[in-house]
Amino acid sequence: MVLDTTVLVYAVGTEHPLREPCRLLVSKVGSGDLAATTTVEVIQEFAHVRARRRGRADAATLAGQFATLLAPLVVTDADDLRAGLDLWSTAEGIGAFDAVLAAAVLRRPHVTSLVSADAGFADVVGLRHLTPEDAARA
Repeated sequence: MVLDTTVLVYAVGTEHPLREPCRLLVSKVGSGDLAATTTVEVIQEFAHVRARRRGRADAATLAGQFATLLAPLVVTDADDLRAGLDLWSTAEGIGAFDAVLAAAVLRRPHVTSLVSADAGFADVVGLRHLTPEDAARA
């Protein structure tokens, strides 16, 4: 499975209803009970979001830890970008970044699902979207 930025943000964030499911999910990945990865772009977006609240040093440290935990990372390419932009032009429930992430998942047959708190992914045809709660129970 591929983890979206929301999972990483909530896992290390302050009180939120999704904090514990995201922490459990990350913990299961760390213990080897669950296989998951993400993309370089998700790690970068996490760092950007985290730095706004906690500073760059903290964000860089956590981003590096997530990159190590979720390695090997999915490497996106120009074909993912093109497919994502095509998806974005018709799927109004997600932004351009999320459309490219969804396309990257859809284009990799070995990836079974995308885990995100963003409900917009549920409307992407052919994409198996899991909420953090569902994925943590897996």
